[in-house]
Amino acid sequence: MRIFSFLTLLLSFASLHAQEGLTYQKPSQEILDLVDVSLAPSVLMDESKNYMILISRDMYGSIEELSQEELRLGGLRIDPKTNIGSRVNYYNNLQVKNLKEKKAEVLQVKNLPDSPKMTNFRWSPNQEKLAFTHTTENGVEVWIMDLATASAKKITEDNINANIGDVINWFNDGNSLLVKVVSENKQALIDTETAVPTGPTISVNDGKKAQNRTYQDLLSNKNDEHNFEQLALSTLYKVNLDGSSEKWLASDLYSSIDFSPDGNYVMVETIEKPFSYLVPYYRFPSKTTIYTKDGKQVQTVLEVPLIEDLPQGFMAVRTGKRNFSWRSDKPSTLIFTKALDGGDPENEVPFRDEVFEMDAPFNGNERSLLKTINRMGSIQWANNSIAIASDYWINTRNTKTYVFNPSDASVAPRIVSDRNYQDVYSNPGSFVTQRNEFGRSVIALSGENAYLIGAGHSEEGQFPFLDQINLNDLKKKRVYQSKYTDKVENLNDFDIQNNQLLVRIESPTEYPNYSFRDIKRNKLTQITFFENPFKSIQNVHKEVINYKREDGLDLSGTLYLPIGYDVKSKEKMPLIIWAYPTEYKDKSSAGQNTQNPNKFTFPYYGSMIYWVTKGYVVLDNASFPIVGEGDEEPNDTYIEQLVANGKAAIDAVDELGYIDRNRVAVGGHSYGAFMVANLLSHSDLFAAGIARSGAYNRTLTPFGFQSEQRNYWEAPEVYNEMSPFMNADKMKYPLLLVHGEADNNSGTYPMQSERYFNALKGLGATVRLVVLPKESHGYKAKESILHLLWEQDQWLEKYVKNKE
Repeated sequence: MRIFSFLTLLLSFASLHAQEGLTYQKPSQEILDLVDVSLAPSVLMDESKNYMILISRDMYGSIEELSQEELRLGGLRIDPKTNIGSRVNYYNNLQVKNLKEKKAEVLQVKNLPDSPKMTNFRWSPNQEKLAFTHTTENGVEVWIMDLATASAKKITEDNINANIGDVINWFNDGNSLLVKVVSENKQALIDTETAVPTGPTISVNDGKKAQNRTYQDLLSNKNDEHNFEQLALSTLYKVNLDGSSEKWLASDLYSSIDFSPDGNYVMVETIEKPFSYLVPYYRFPSKTTIYTKDGKQVQTVLEVPLIEDLPQGFMAVRTGKRNFSWRSDKPSTLIFTKALDGGDPENEVPFRDEVFEMDAPFNGNERSLLKTINRMGSIQWANNSIAIASDYWINTRNTKTYVFNPSDASVAPRIVSDRNYQDVYSNPGSFVTQRNEFGRSVIALSGENAYLIGAGHSEEGQFPFLDQINLNDLKKKRVYQSKYTDKVENLNDFDIQNNQLLVRIESPTEYPNYSFRDIKRNKLTQITFFENPFKSIQNVHKEVINYKREDGLDLSGTLYLPIGYDVKSKEKMPLIIWAYPTEYKDKSSAGQNTQNPNKFTFPYYGSMIYWVTKGYVVLDNASFPIVGEGDEEPNDTYIEQLVANGKAAIDAVDELGYIDRNRVAVGGHSYGAFMVANLLSHSDLFAAGIARSGAYNRTLTPFGFQSEQRNYWEAPEVYNEMSPFMNADKMKYPLLLVHGEADNNSGTYPMQSERYFNALKGLGATVRLVVLPKESHGYKAKESILHLLWEQDQWLEKYVKNKE
């Protein structure tokens, strides 16, 4: 009897501490039926709305695809065999519909490659053709699709270099393309696993501060440098639509390629040396050179050194010229910005940035256009006398929008809006644009009037709108506002000439579909007819609930009740709260509600909506604001506010009578996972938690994280108090940790979950760590998704629904 008891104890101990050799599992059928569905296609339309292209893809990839060889270099993830990103989302079908023909059918595009793996879609200048890449087993090809004939053809071999981007660039005549081809000078890659080192790897610093974020996939030795250089090398070729080609520029490390609006010049950026082990490739030295369309060098306009030592803060930028682009309303004028504060946000100056323009031959004939109070954001061009600029300042959450005269810098810019960019109720919307004679996007004008499309969030709900604004006196007039109270009508585009809106309408049970709305006649013409693939949950009870935190701050969340739940009986059900904390600088913005109960109910792998099929109440996207007003930073009181948010959410649903507050789970992804670990450590509100792909030790991200700009040595008490790892001894409730083995997100190394698990295990907490092979920060393989859902289901059933 004693021997039996001892063996039982020994086996129990072994099962507690051994690693589980588990194959991929699938969740219960109720959940599986909502996962294994076909996605509706994505929609592309030309400017004139003559054609609609439907682009289809599978919802998930496979673990076999993720298991292909992958090199992680300089912030890139590359398939070295095919020379394209190893985690690209591919599309597998193209269809076309002629929108000008009544009762026109959706046509299948003919002659597509077998088993298509399509991406990098680019319109031709006249929008009569669509170029795209197709990835074969051995490389990348360029294909052309003709809209009129709904047919496709291949125009290159599978020797395209798609590792960095700007793979396809159309010449303005629409008869040829500038493409990157794998370099003829490419050398063999080094197998870094078996290569014999020739010496140590040494990094040095000459006393400058280099406070960089915690990047991943960086170069780490000379072998990495070699491999990165070989995979970035390409030769530029001009390829005609008949497949003939000619070399345009010799082999180099080309990063970006951009034709001038008139097509006569090309701005080419190349990556230079030395490479860095601290920052990704886009902060390596670079050179920007202007060429003619025939490949003749005109002028080198910018040479940027290695950027490792920026001043502290999110608003820090390098000194000198930056952000070169073409002015979209002129044939060939360059635009660039210079910092007026030395690039250091600590320096107090009346203007942070100055914008300049420079015409051909680009030899320094620069002219000042505008100075911005905050850091320069973007410019939308209309014509030679009207342009709209916007700036932003993260520290105060402020953004300003200016209308200015680009032909006369002596005319003071006028501020169109000056607001907190987190204040969604005051958001004036985005300017409507149209293609000009160069095929570039410019602000659409009717005389002095421009148009703004807004999301329309307000205290009363969401009612998207179209406003007319006179750019002379800045007066506005509402042209159209959606009146739906049982649906959502998103306004996607406005055709001024035809007085027609492109809208997308959805409801909790109606899949989003596109329509044209004739404003003058208020006539709606539906143009897509996608079916709801999630009919098993289409009648689930869904509502947005509004409630208050104990300090009076307004909060909200989208509440789902279990399928078939009898509201009158008020049976006490388990609750799952899913959330993601957001930092604010004022309570007014933090308390605004952007959730809409009329949106389509779309479950996906990151959602907990699946569990309405299993008898759970779900509070999705619960408000978790972290506010720091004035000189106070949000994270100064992070824990207190986090717990207050959690308590307010539970109190609100409990007050409705639907839940057993002793059976409440909390979950989150990334920064939401960080939230979960803290809530289980610093409160007694939850029965269990699910934390996916999080960071738990903030000393491993010492130069800032999320919206925190202070470094560890400036605010060690904040970093330590906020770190669940430092408070692992306070963990009170069961925690499921999930992490992708190949996480590439800044700061969320898989090590974060591994070390946290070991700490919790050593301190006797109830914890389970699931590492998903090959997965990154977001999960992709169907096998991984199904297993994740199974893990979550098992955890919730054991520690929440059937909690002892």
